[in-house]
Amino acid sequence: MNGPPSSDDAPRPFGPALSLALRGRCPACGEGRMFTGFLKPSPACGHCGQAWNLARADDFPAYIVILLLGHILVPLMIEVNAALSVPLAIQAVLWPGLAILLAVAMIQPVKGAVIAFIWSRRMDGFA
Repeated sequence: MNGPPSSDDAPRPFGPALSLALRGRCPACGEGRMFTGFLKPSPACGHCGQAWNLARADDFPAYIVILLLGHILVPLMIEVNAALSVPLAIQAVLWPGLAILLAVAMIQPVKGAVIAFIWSRRMDGFA
């Protein structure tokens, strides 16, 4: 009973898992890739065999990205408008374009982070 924990009971700290998942790496071993496509989790890690198709992140990564974009872009827009006089036509192209670029850049790392959190807490089939 007091022996070393089995692999099923091994601790899964979220910090290291988050760091790996943000880079698209397997939070379990750090070697394999987490995604086969842009947002499609791989069926299993090619290195350690951890199944990633159990993860159901659903819409939560998109909600996090929207929240982060709002906190990044709104203060930036306010500061740019206060410091510079940028014509409205340029702003009409600049801010939506920047929002799209940032959203595309952020969605995969955020989805990886959500899946790593689910995995580290042994939720949704990751027993």
